[in-house]
Amino acid sequence: MEFEDRLQKAIARGEKAREAQEREAAGRALTEEEFKRLHANLRMELADHIEKCLQRLPDYFPGFHVDSIVGEKGWGAACSRDDVNLGDGGRRSLYSRLEIVVRPYSPAHIVEVTAKGTIRNREVFNRSSYQKLAQSDAQPLRDSVDLWVLEYAEHYAAAK
Repeated sequence: MEFEDRLQKAIARGEKAREAQEREAAGRALTEEEFKRLHANLRMELADHIEKCLQRLPDYFPGFHVDSIVGEKGWGAACSRDDVNLGDGGRRSLYSRLEIVVRPYSPAHIVEVTAKGTIRNREVFNRSSYQKLAQSDAQPLRDSVDLWVLEYAEHYAAAK
């Protein structure tokens, strides 16, 4: 067999292998409905975790109350309280709130969790964490939620 014939056969084998890999990858690719289902499952798991974490804050800081969030902004919870400052010859309302939500599904195929913390009318942080749905793992996002709640508690305790 001539070198030219062997070269052509090697190229043909390579092309067949590439086509087989492409077919396999296309079969594994997630459909839009699968992405939506995956997002919904992660959203429910993360929203439950968010609510459980935020429900712990009133145990340590009386006066806070927890509300579930379900809607256009996303799914999660918020923990807030209103205080009144009677000092300096006037009456001033002081608002504290920690809100953590899982953003709604988007065609970008990501799951995103956002947090916004306000203490005594001052925003102390605004955080976001996301993952691609195809490689999503809820644990890093749960860890982010834990970290944000702990960070907020530390800021609030320092501001008292």
